[in-house]
Amino acid sequence: MYNSAMNTMAEYTEWTTLASFLPSGWKDEAYAQKALQRTRKIKNAETLLRLLLMHLSDGVSMRNTVATAKETGLCDINDVALLHRLKVSGRWLRWIAHQLVVGLRKRDREPEQQPKFRVRLVDGTVVSEPGATGTDWRVHYSLELETLRCDSFLVTSAKEGETLRRFKVQAGDLLLADRGYCGRNGIVHVVESGGHAVVRYHSTNLPLHNRRGHRWDPLKHLRKLAVGKVGDWDVWLRHPETGHLVKGRLCTVRKSAEAAAKARHKVRRKASKEMNALKKETLEHAGYVTVFTTVNRHALSGKQVLSLYRDRWQIELVFKRLKGLVKLGALPKTEGESCKAWLHGKLVIALLAEHLHREAEFFSPWGYPL
Repeated sequence: MYNSAMNTMAEYTEWTTLASFLPSGWKDEAYAQKALQRTRKIKNAETLLRLLLMHLSDGVSMRNTVATAKETGLCDINDVALLHRLKVSGRWLRWIAHQLVVGLRKRDREPEQQPKFRVRLVDGTVVSEPGATGTDWRVHYSLELETLRCDSFLVTSAKEGETLRRFKVQAGDLLLADRGYCGRNGIVHVVESGGHAVVRYHSTNLPLHNRRGHRWDPLKHLRKLAVGKVGDWDVWLRHPETGHLVKGRLCTVRKSAEAAAKARHKVRRKASKEMNALKKETLEHAGYVTVFTTVNRHALSGKQVLSLYRDRWQIELVFKRLKGLVKLGALPKTEGESCKAWLHGKLVIALLAEHLHREAEFFSPWGYPL
């Protein structure tokens, strides 16, 4: 009896600590978003969220979740009812996740200490439903480089591809992205929003021009570079709607012979796997690391642009942690609304973990914030 009471108290204390990081008004929002309408089995928003997080945090089956909930006195429902609760809670979980992102955006710096740019790493990851005919979903994710904290996310079907247009941009933002984001529409969206882009160059997706509007051939300039020498050229792209020229820069470094051989082998293997014809130019581009940017030379040199691009790998590590720690890898659901709710619930868990990690940076001896 004593041990049972101690376990119950410990669980309550842990939940109270976790709940302290939830956004203001989260309980009222459960009713506003229609996640909670009847309170016959589940009495309040706190019980509902605890139940959902029990299911989502460790990938516990719905049957085991409801059994644990009954054993601990949390509530008494069956697994079918829990699935329904998850489906109708999708908008609520999404609201909580977005509010947690807002909390992570709050900065402790004074205005005069702000850096020149707010560097953001952006990328997407695909999550698949089970079975050969399952639907793929894409999570579009953005991190602040300085803190590695999420500043925005979006869940879409996998058919909605990667583009910088998926992200809201503020003046002073610098978005750092891989070649999948190297498209005119996305880059122009960033520029017109007052931001800057640094993206890995994709020779097929981004035709370049000189200041007079004539086609500009990158390889003619790349071939002149010695190993380790940074190339930095002014280039222009055409606005996809108006046709006017938008200025940028191409920053490049030639790879070593060994690194170039590995890159070309990878390109050949990918083309063979996808049964695509491999262009001679594509193989030649594989011998360089080439980045397109809209940042002017007075703000960042070519070397600084290329060094900054190396930090893009941080978001790949974040995706590995998301898939390893919160199991954001393969969906256990097969129905659209429950899939989206599951994904947003997983993001709530990941963002709560970020809040807990942030609190740990400012160590409190009693183990929770006041």
